Amino acid sequence: MSRIELKHIDKYYGNNHVLRDINLVIEDGDFMTLLGPSGCGKTTTLRVVSGLEKPQNGVMTIDGEEMINADLAYYAEPSKRGLNLVFQSYALWPHMTVRENIAFGLKIQKLPKEEIASRVQEALRMMRIEEYIDRYPNELSGGQQQRVAIARAVASNPKLLLLDEPLSNLDARLRVDMRSELQRIHKELGTTIIYVTHDQVEAMTMSTKIALFKAGELSQVAAPMELYMNPIDLEAADFIGNPRINFLEGKAIYEGGKLRVRCELDSYVFDSSDMTDEEVPSGEFDCVVAIRPEQIHIFEEPGEGRIPVQVYANQPAGSETLVSLRTGNSDFLSKQIGLAQYALDQTVYVSIAPEKVNVYNAATTRLIKRAR
Repeated sequence: MSRIELKHIDKYYGNNHVLRDINLVIEDGDFMTLLGPSGCGKTTTLRVVSGLEKPQNGVMTIDGEEMINADLAYYAEPSKRGLNLVFQSYALWPHMTVRENIAFGLKIQKLPKEEIASRVQEALRMMRIEEYIDRYPNELSGGQQQRVAIARAVASNPKLLLLDEPLSNLDARLRVDMRSELQRIHKELGTTIIYVTHDQVEAMTMSTKIALFKAGELSQVAAPMELYMNPIDLEAADFIGNPRINFLEGKAIYEGGKLRVRCELDSYVFDSSDMTDEEVPSGEFDCVVAIRPEQIHIFEEPGEGRIPVQVYANQPAGSETLVSLRTGNSDFLSKQIGLAQYALDQTVYVSIAPEKVNVYNAATTRLIKRAR
């Protein structure tokens, strides 16, 4: 296993500042996903860790040993870092069988033949592709080729495994299968994994931690559910979650140890224990109330604490139903589990648990009230 620490990493391509003061700690045994939209710096960060890119500023250590010290112009070679990298493209040798592809790196290490054979067989077992051992890459499907590429990477027992969008070329069903395999590999090997993706479902389902990037900067590092429940700012909240989170404009005031919030949907009072460390303005200020669609429950009859709203659209999708709702000048979305049918313009009644609500300072866009 490996502990990786990045300190004040800056990377430029000409005048383009693609990584801005990146500080990130990846603990032993973490499955750390670097998540964000295209061009945010996540792949460049992975390439810096691997040694394929040299940053202009900063230090990187693996298990306390310096691998990068830009001030001293020191950059350890990739071969010295004890890692393996799996690319988006499978990068298999077309003239070699599956057995030969997996064994290739082990032969370069000059391991005994018996150990090479044993490691190849174990890697095949882990990826459940034993029956393809004597096939060539052009005889395999895309999913099978990706399994071979990952088997090749894990066969050398790397202390650090880097995966750069390895599932993006696969169809939806294969991606689900491969997510399961990667989770299982991580548990069996205990290897530290750094995984790059723009797919938040991959990040949420596999990771122990997620590093969310935006425009070359680290926005937030947290466990998946913490990131989902309490995005650090409005941009992070808008990115995480499908369907997207609801934003409602509101007014807030903090007095007497209570945060009082009102918006077109409802009014709330929150204790100081729910507040973050962000500074709250004095007096009344503009805020944004954020509510996940699955936290808005719909009833057809009025009741205590239920708020009347109108149905704008109804979208049954088999296992769930998305219902667009409207109150005053505000539109918002509810996600109901299972099939539900509502008439357009029908009046329904919604209930929301206040503890599940996030509140953001509209001026700074930062989270001031956490969900729990």
